[in-house]
Amino acid sequence: MLRRRVVSRAYNLAMLDAIKALAERSVMERLVLLVNHVIAAEPAAVERLRPHAGRAMQIELTGWPSLLPKVGPFVFRVTPAGLLEWQGDVALPAPDLRVDIEAANPALLLARLVAGDRPAIAVTGDAAFATDLDWLIDNLRWDVQDDLARIVGDAPARQIGRVGGWLAGGLREGAKALRDLTARAPGGDTSTTRR
Repeated sequence: MLRRRVVSRAYNLAMLDAIKALAERSVMERLVLLVNHVIAAEPAAVERLRPHAGRAMQIELTGWPSLLPKVGPFVFRVTPAGLLEWQGDVALPAPDLRVDIEAANPALLLARLVAGDRPAIAVTGDAAFATDLDWLIDNLRWDVQDDLARIVGDAPARQIGRVGGWLAGGLREGAKALRDLTARAPGGDTSTTRR
């Protein structure tokens, strides 16, 4: 009697890819809405982006671990209104601006982002476009409390903002501690400079 050996995996790759695609689309659509909300609230930001209408920026996570599902690339195009539009996860052969983010250690990358540190990145492409996007990153701030006040009123919005500030501070401190811990580990990469 012949026995057939059945090989099973802990997960189904096709199902995992389908779930990732749905989650990625949902997250990216909401993220673009949030970013556009912040940009639209600052007329100077809109005016900085309008001259770049039609230009595309592609963000790649380089060194992403092969054991994890592939993430990205993320492609955004500037609209004539001076806002951003997500183009899906199709890589462009020649984007106007390409941003490579070092992501060999996703946990460390997330910890650095939560702590407010810029990750190690490499930028290639149109210098004027890169300069204006860098200005946006450095100067745009989201006034969460103001947006909440329109929904729940001033007093609750202040209290929610205060609690949110405490939580954000705690996350930053935890991320800093995690970053410091990984830096002390043998072979820990602590580079946060832009390339």
